Amino acid sequence: MRDSSEVKNAFELVVLAGARARQLLQGCTPRTEGSQKPARLAALEVRRGHVRREQTPDGE
Repeated sequence: MRDSSEVKNAFELVVLAGARARQLLQGCTPRTEGSQKPARLAALEVRRGHVRREQTPDGE
């Protein structure tokens, strides 16, 4: 696994935030304080390093 605070480009940020926003919409507990919309809250969590990306064996 790689720490998401090392997000190297905008595409990776969008992919991670999108996945996290889906989790938030499904009822997952936010890892950051705030009453923002799920997409904005997810992006904030990624930028703060509260979300980690897991590499799969096939590289996806």
